[in-house]
Order: sequence, then C-alpha cells, then structure tokens
Amino acid sequence: MSETIDLVIFGALGDLSKRKLFPALYQLDRADLLDDEVRIAGLARGDITTEAFCEQIYQALKRAFGSSAFDESSWQRFSSRLSYIQVDFAQQEQFPAIRKWLLKDRTTIYYLATPPSLFGSICKHLSAAECVASDTRIVLEKPIGHDLQSSQQVNSAVAESFDERNIYRIDHYLGKETVQNLLALRFANRMINSQWDNSCIDHVQITAAETVGIEGRWSYYDKVGQLRDMIQNHVLQLLCMVAMEPPNSLQADEIRAEKVKILRALSPITVANVASQAVRGQYTAGWIAGKPVVGYMEEAGSERDSSNTETFVALKAYIDNWRWAGVPFYLRTGKRMQGKVTEVVITYKDHPHAIFPDGTGEAKNRLIIRLQPNEGIELEMVSKKQSLKERMSLEKRRLNLDFFDSSGESRIADAYERLFLEVIKGDQWLFVSREEIEASWRWCDTLLDAWKQTGIGTMGYSAGSSGPSKADMLIEKDQRSWHGS
Repeated sequence: MSETIDLVIFGALGDLSKRKLFPALYQLDRADLLDDEVRIAGLARGDITTEAFCEQIYQALKRAFGSSAFDESSWQRFSSRLSYIQVDFAQQEQFPAIRKWLLKDRTTIYYLATPPSLFGSICKHLSAAECVASDTRIVLEKPIGHDLQSSQQVNSAVAESFDERNIYRIDHYLGKETVQNLLALRFANRMINSQWDNSCIDHVQITAAETVGIEGRWSYYDKVGQLRDMIQNHVLQLLCMVAMEPPNSLQADEIRAEKVKILRALSPITVANVASQAVRGQYTAGWIAGKPVVGYMEEAGSERDSSNTETFVALKAYIDNWRWAGVPFYLRTGKRMQGKVTEVVITYKDHPHAIFPDGTGEAKNRLIIRLQPNEGIELEMVSKKQSLKERMSLEKRRLNLDFFDSSGESRIADAYERLFLEVIKGDQWLFVSREEIEASWRWCDTLLDAWKQTGIGTMGYSAGSSGPSKADMLIEKDQRSWHGS
C-alpha cells in the first residue's frame, strides 16, 4: 500500500483516541502497513506542545499494551509521524492552523472522534478554511443522531462539504474479523449457503452482552439508552450481515445495497405488538466477578430519583422477505450482564422424521459465530457415542474453529486497525451508508414511539444476571431458549 496521507484526528486527547485510535495506528506502523509518508496530526483544545502530546500518547500506548508488549523502537518511528495542533472546534478563525499544517498534493483524512453535534460545524469550518479538496475523506464515529430526524440533519450538514463517496461512517463491529468472515462463511461454502433460509433455519439469536455498567456516562447515557446505543447500530448491522442476499461483488455499493434491503424489510414493532415482541430492563445492584456493584440509579452522576431509560433490550423481530419469512430473529443486548459475550447463533430445524430411539436424536444443529470474548465459529452437531454396549446412542459434539489458535498469528488485529486501512485505501465496504443509518433509525423510532405510547416501563434485573425474567419468557413462550441458558 502506498499513498501519501495526512491524517487529522479531531478529539485526539479523548478516551476513544487514546484507547482505540492511536493504539490501532501504532500497531499498523509496527506491522509496516503505514506508508513512510503518512503524517498524523492530533487536534484538541488543550494548550500543550507536540512533545507533551506525544508523551500522553506514549503513556496511553503503554497502558494499552503493557510494558512487555510495547516496543520502544517502534514507538520512535511512530512518534516521528505525530504533530499536535491546538484548535477550538467551535472557533472558525482557528481552522487556518490546520491548512497551514497540510501539504500540497496529498490526500487528507479527517477523523472526527467528537460528539456528533460538532460534525456539521467542523465540516463547515474546514470548508471555510479551504481544507477540503475533491479527494478529502472524513470519518464519522457513531452515533449519527439520536433519531431519524437528527441523523438526517447531521448527514445533510456533512454532505454540504463532502461527497457521499468520501464519507466513512464507523461501526467498529464491521471491522471485526468474525463479521467479515460471515461473508466467507455464507458465500464461499455451498453446503452452508444452500441451507441459509426458512426451509432449514428455525431461528436466529444475536446477543451483545457486557459486564460493564455506564462507566461514568450517566448524564449522556440516560438520554440515549441501550436501544439507541447498541441495537440501532451494532446489532442491526450484525443482523444485516446474517440476513442479506449475496451481493453481486465485494464492492462497497453492492454490499451496502443488500444491507439496506434487509433494514427496509424488517417488520415494524408497533403499539399493536410491542408488548409481545419487546422487553426493556434496567439493572439493579448485584454482583459482577464476585464483587458488589451498584444499580443504574445509584451510579455516579445520577441526576434524578427515577429513570425509565433501558440498559437492557430483548426483541423478537421478523424480516418480511422470501428467504426469512416466518423465522424469528431474537435480539438481546444489555449492560451489567453475567458475562461479556457477542455472538450470533443459527439454530437449524429438526428432521421431519426421527429414526433414532426416543430421546437420542433431539440435539439441534447450531452454528455459533463468536465475536467476543474469543473470535471464532462453532458447529454443534450430533454423532454416535463410542460404545459397544449401546447399539446407536447419540451425543452432541462441537467442531470449533478458533480464529486465534488456528491463525498462526500472535494476536487478532483490533477492528480499528482494519477500518483505518480501508479508509486509507479509499474502500467503503466496511462502513455504513447514509441509507443504512436512516433505515435503521426509521425502524428504531417506530419501536421507541410504541414504548412511549403504551407507557411500557423498564423491568429490574440484578447486575450479574442474564437480564429480566420477561426476556426469558419472550423466547420460551415459543418453546425455545437463549443459547447458554
């Protein structure tokens, strides 16, 4: 890869930059995946020197990797790329400092690791300072708005300065190795692809569970909730990758067009069916990893005596198309859950006729696609027990493909490493289009409005549990159960 790039990171002193962005760039440089000509500027309001900025990044990298995994010689090369520019993002008159740093005949990438409320004004100020060329790219972090209307306003504001082909909307789940492997699993294996529809699949589960709470973000999170924070982006993107039709090619426009079709085919959850297809919960005090934790309302920064903001969501969704008609998609995400896990579970239908003795052939085939805690794919299948005493006794076994153990690599690359590479190459296939953003918001807004109209509140669940009991009932009333329960 050889491209002369000026990478400008807005919000370079923030948590995301220190925890994810700069560690990803350091790893790319260490792996010789950044061209020698790539320069990186960190922008923030702090009145510090480039040397002081580099020291902050140095300490952040050592925290991220530990002293044993941190390479000083790699740091020396990486730090030589770094500059710091003090800019108040709200002050247009300070943006010429960016233009002064940029060099001619190079491609500029702006990464906005800032609140979305600043996206429009930053783009406007960049244009006014003549910092935007026809090939300038911009990367936007989620969330893009808090509903359909606000997302349209944000997208329109950015579009005044940047063409859609140069806008890269981040959903870091799409940068994970396992999510990309979904394409290979489905479309490069005929035996799987031929059984990927309602004639063979009983139901699909998508779970994104976290053990952490709101981590000091109470005032922000209370205005957002788990539906906006996780379902609207990460979980629906996973659903699209599972359910989409085969694209004509791996070109970005082809892949994103198929995802939009799925989002538009999602059957809305409305006032009429919200009580039977949606559960919302809020964690109370409990135990995580053997240690007591407080409930949501007792978290630091809590500003009210009560709140109806959900920290857990479970949904039963349907896709109204020929492939998935009648197949329920059970979606579940929550904070302060009993374990950190992100997975997609495909459960296949039973044979219409059982030839084995009663009770020996009941194990269902399941395809388990793991994103966290360890990336990989498992296939649950039935085989004969090794026994001379029993004529034909069956047992459930697992074929396990662990991406880390089988890769021969020392680690699995972080999602942001892949995403940075794709932005540098100018390929949008792992990024979200405006149409996807707005289609997902349209579906989520309908559900949020149904909750509001019906007055359905949150159900309490103990921290360290698997969520509210009603979430179990949501799936058990269909004679099914959550995977791992």
